[in-house]
Amino acid sequence: MKRFLILFLPFIFYSCSFYSQEKHSDRPYLIRTIAFYNLENLFDTINDPTKNDEASPIMEIKGNRAEVYRKKVENMAKVIADIGKEKDSKGPVILGVAEVENRSVLEDLTHTHSLKNKNYDIIHYDSPDKRGIDVALLYQPEFFKPVHHENFELRLWDNNGKRIYTRDQLLVSGYLDNELIHIIVNHWPSRRGGAEKSSFKREKAAYLTSKIIEKIKAEDKDAKIIIMGDLNDNPTNNSLKKVLKTKAIKANVKDGDIYNPTEDMFRRGMNTLVYRDDLFLFDQIMFTSPLLAKDKDYTTFKMYKVRVFKPQYLTTQTGKFKGYPFRSFTYSGFINGYSDHYPIYMYLIKNN
Repeated sequence: MKRFLILFLPFIFYSCSFYSQEKHSDRPYLIRTIAFYNLENLFDTINDPTKNDEASPIMEIKGNRAEVYRKKVENMAKVIADIGKEKDSKGPVILGVAEVENRSVLEDLTHTHSLKNKNYDIIHYDSPDKRGIDVALLYQPEFFKPVHHENFELRLWDNNGKRIYTRDQLLVSGYLDNELIHIIVNHWPSRRGGAEKSSFKREKAAYLTSKIIEKIKAEDKDAKIIIMGDLNDNPTNNSLKKVLKTKAIKANVKDGDIYNPTEDMFRRGMNTLVYRDDLFLFDQIMFTSPLLAKDKDYTTFKMYKVRVFKPQYLTTQTGKFKGYPFRSFTYSGFINGYSDHYPIYMYLIKNN
């Protein structure tokens, strides 16, 4: 009997430790991880004549591109498997991604050793972006069941009336543990040509996002909507503050407002990328007011925490770019890194 107790006590301790991570006010909680990750040029090695994919870094590599592609995919899978696991061993049950070329690369990603046991399914549309860069959503069907998805084309023109081809915005609606939520995945236009000069593109993108939100709310004014993506703007820029009218302080969030927790994170010095030694928080997760716990009522899913996933292995440790995200590609080619962006993720919790 004593030997049985000795063997059993460690199990009790481990179980209590695990539940303490998912408890609030001494009650157990169900926890789900929602994440977004810019995968930095996840392109295959096949030239698509309908796209400018030959401009992708992997197509510029001399030598064994297939081996580089294999390593790149495996590296991305490792990161995804690690996101949120300190509190949720399942990892992201919903994952928005950007900078992917096609569905095929996502299938290769989900079939890796690191991810195959999660059984990710894929929602992807080809966008009109000239290089073929798309957004997509991965999800674990055991926990999330989509009922509707569609893409929304962002139509832009420059001052000369020339069409600017960029990424679509992806809407996916479905049931997370029997609770309806809506996810909008974004990759807004870049700052090429300068942040100020190109700002109108991202403001147009924000306006499109606002119209998608309006469409959802026309059917359900209390819809739980999560907006995620690489926005190529910080949380304090006009696209967020003036177009989407995001709020940074919980107490100021009224019914129907969008709460953006990354604004406070940015003001406190957090970042998801570095450019010319400046810190930026372009990768964001925000959501409508029904997902904000203002009254400590967790009978339905509410946000618990939003975090940047920034383990040591994702950061360059030495050299000129020390402190930058450890990216996959530089001018010298593939350096066996990960991405030039850190992932961002959110824990949703509710009473278990």
